[in-house]
Amino acid sequence: MNLPYFLGCPQWQHPAWNSRLPAGAKPLERYSQVLNCVEGNTTFYATPTQAQCALWRSQVSSEFRFLLKFPRSVTHEHLMAPPGKMVQEFLEIVLPLNDVLGPFLLQLPAAFGPQHLDNLWRFMDRLPSPFTSTVEVRHPAFFQKGDAERVLNRGLRERNCARVCLDSRGLFAAKADSPSIIDAQRKKPNVPVHLLPVDAPPVIRYIGHPDLDSNREYLAPWVERVASWIEQGVRPFVFIHMPDNGDALNLVTLWSTMLNERLPETPLLHFNEKQPQMGLF
Repeated sequence: MNLPYFLGCPQWQHPAWNSRLPAGAKPLERYSQVLNCVEGNTTFYATPTQAQCALWRSQVSSEFRFLLKFPRSVTHEHLMAPPGKMVQEFLEIVLPLNDVLGPFLLQLPAAFGPQHLDNLWRFMDRLPSPFTSTVEVRHPAFFQKGDAERVLNRGLRERNCARVCLDSRGLFAAKADSPSIIDAQRKKPNVPVHLLPVDAPPVIRYIGHPDLDSNREYLAPWVERVASWIEQGVRPFVFIHMPDNGDALNLVTLWSTMLNERLPETPLLHFNEKQPQMGLF
């Protein structure tokens, strides 16, 4: 699928997707035939081996992009002030993916506040070329349009780094009436939607309402924004989440349909809609 932007999910496999993705030997291979990027959540929780990274590379085309998260030891435990050896070892491990890497996702915890920004700037300034990064913050001070947010935004602009825009409005508009919604609302931040214009490709993470059609009102402004970016020659990254990511492909389909209605040259994504029949007993 040749998309004029990058579209993906926070993972490349889920049991609910088995009957919907194209045929292939490996989950990533099947996923990458329809979607052209993925959030690298796996590297946040456990560092892969270089051999694993080489295997991942063999399953995707040169147009695919991984936005890998730095290990939680870097972002959460050391609050972006890790030993240099830790960073160097991680960069060496992901070396087989170099030609299909998007910006690294620096997803910072709520504990990372304005007093830690110097750690972030040192880290970013020492990240060797051609690696780049994009930053997601969660501390309340970075959403209050005060001095802390101005310092953050200025530092990101100076480094031509996109600020990840997390849109969780759909999720938090939902009634907490299922375990998946309760869990998602507990884990995901409920923060304002702040988008920082920079020359780097924008990164949008949208977490949806469990009722598929309820997402239309939240997605509509993003459809217009993404269509405008594409018309300007910009290739944003759009990641689609659901409280239960088994439902994420349904939301991807809705997103694809809405964007195609606004911008017909963006291809419609087609998933296998045939679902396995449930047994009678």
